[in-house]
Amino acid sequence: MGEPAVIPCLLALADGTLWPGRAFGAIGERTGEICFNTSLTGYQEILTDPSYHGQIVVMTQPHIGNTGVNDEDDESRRAWLSGFVVREASPLTSNWRATQSLADYLRERGVVAISDVDTRALVRHIRTIGAQNAALSSVDPQPDRLITLARSAPDMNGLDLAKEVTCLDSYAWSITHHAPRNIFHVVAYDYGIKHNILRLLTAHNCRVTIVPAQTPASEVLALNPDGVFLSNGPGDPAAVTYAIDNIKQLLGRVPIFGICLGHQLLGLALGGKTYKLKFGHRGGNQPVKNLDTNRVEISSHNHGFAVAADSLPPGVEVTHVNLNDYCVEGLRASSLRAFSVQYHPEAAPGPHDARYLFEEFIKLMETTSPSLRGASRPARRRFTGTA
Repeated sequence: MGEPAVIPCLLALADGTLWPGRAFGAIGERTGEICFNTSLTGYQEILTDPSYHGQIVVMTQPHIGNTGVNDEDDESRRAWLSGFVVREASPLTSNWRATQSLADYLRERGVVAISDVDTRALVRHIRTIGAQNAALSSVDPQPDRLITLARSAPDMNGLDLAKEVTCLDSYAWSITHHAPRNIFHVVAYDYGIKHNILRLLTAHNCRVTIVPAQTPASEVLALNPDGVFLSNGPGDPAAVTYAIDNIKQLLGRVPIFGICLGHQLLGLALGGKTYKLKFGHRGGNQPVKNLDTNRVEISSHNHGFAVAADSLPPGVEVTHVNLNDYCVEGLRASSLRAFSVQYHPEAAPGPHDARYLFEEFIKLMETTSPSLRGASRPARRRFTGTA
């Protein structure tokens, strides 16, 4: 058999720059905010992370796809990103866990992708100019039309995307590598929650009930949770007003732990403000300083917004900062039993330096859970599942 046909594909940015390449994955046309991820691997988890909904992701690692994909590493029920950009898409798959090639995986899930792009130049351009919208097409790669399409796409500021990725109904998480002891009942708000967060909560003796993003606080409290978890997710946190209102009603009533969008929403509920970063943090190698211990953690990130440190009221302290730009990476309101981090302690993909934060959530629930008062501390289990 001969070589597969080369299908031209074009990426056009709203500033008028053009980035030609060849199509792989699904054939089609998409718009979204252009961003980049510096992870060396973990592309399957990135593709299925709901926090990328509405974005076209550029991978800085030049060679993508050589380990294929498998049936275990998806972080949600589908691929959410708008488009995928790589320098070189590997034509070969070589890994004992692989069940499918990346190209076939993208085609089955309708992900429009482009290869043979000068991603080094493109990422430098994004870092210089900042985040902006883009259009990607392998059906009609006409430059002027795509530039116009990119400029007319919705701006990420003001977009509530959590309502587009959340579950429709409440459910209990039951996929686990362990037999859970069900010591704690955690209600998790799904703003775009990742599977590895649920795996880790379960591994820490939690029975997890996941609820849709718009679930009223009264319904959450009626479930008698030992703690409430605020998940990651896409879009502008300030636009998710219903979540902010619900969190305000939960503060002081039950321990709260937030990650990523959940961190931003907690900051807003506490009276702070958020702002959009120039090009965001996305990758598995971001240095974060823990201000309690002065230790530096290498961490996984995926965020385009941040909490403004100077907007936080008295009683709310910053616990972690990013050492690249010193933006807020963690906060705590001790009197209200609430804390959060902007980065991803569950990783998937990424390092495990910050997994102690799940232990901190457990400790917080131990001090307040009626069922554990006077009881012995439950044994910890080492989590060895997918990460």
